[in-house]
Amino acid sequence: MRKIYFLFLFATILSCGKQDNYDKLETVSAMAAVSEPSEMDAKLLPSPESIQEKEISDNSQKIPKKIIKTGRIEIEVGDINKAQKIIVENLKKLNAYKQGEFFSNSEEQEMLKMTIRVPNENFDNLLQSMDEGLGNVISKNIGTDDVTEEYTDVSIRLENKLAYLEKYRELLKKSTNTKDILEIQENIRNLEEEIESSKGRLKFIDDKVKYSTIELTLIKNKPRNSVTSKIGFGSQFIDSVAQGWNNFVGFILGLISYWPFLLIIPILIILLRKWRNRKRKSKD
Repeated sequence: MRKIYFLFLFATILSCGKQDNYDKLETVSAMAAVSEPSEMDAKLLPSPESIQEKEISDNSQKIPKKIIKTGRIEIEVGDINKAQKIIVENLKKLNAYKQGEFFSNSEEQEMLKMTIRVPNENFDNLLQSMDEGLGNVISKNIGTDDVTEEYTDVSIRLENKLAYLEKYRELLKKSTNTKDILEIQENIRNLEEEIESSKGRLKFIDDKVKYSTIELTLIKNKPRNSVTSKIGFGSQFIDSVAQGWNNFVGFILGLISYWPFLLIIPILIILLRKWRNRKRKSKD
């Protein structure tokens, strides 16, 4: 067992000429191997989560700004199909695309919701085309999220985990003890999972930064259900008469729905009168 750790210590000393991050890693690893050789998992290498703030700030200078842009815009249009055609043309011009679409049709309005992905540099141009060429903008919300710090942090952790993984693999080649081999293999498996997760997160952020997201909602309000679509006294008068008639019909239908009660009440009244008459006759 001790031979394994002395071999690792010797390899660590020989690799002192490597990068600064590797120097720190190897020094702590050597100290751990000498002081507590029986606790490989806890002492052999420093935790992948232990990253110094100085290292993060130094590396952040190398990574360009990562800004995620998002937009939500709601527009009232006269013709949804026509507006949709204009949007599709603008998407082609600006190398954007539709990620999702939802359409609904009710008595009051037609609504089309679209999720649009557009290259970051064309984000403002696409929003401007929506403002000017579609209809009446009801609401608009633009947001930005600076994820540079998160991206830098994940990148540094990924670099350290890759370095640890290399050291574990080197140690695995030199190990002969079955228990040590199994323990090292488990550490390698955990590191590989964490590395894949970090790579996935970086890929997700890159995609969000490269392509901004716009949630577009198109609304077409339908004309009121009346004889004439003109807004004026005549239209309102006709609507009021129609509404009054509808209320009257609804009232009658409501009474009809209670017909069992209307039938029972007269019967109860008749029975009550007969009972009173009998009572009076019995007194006489």
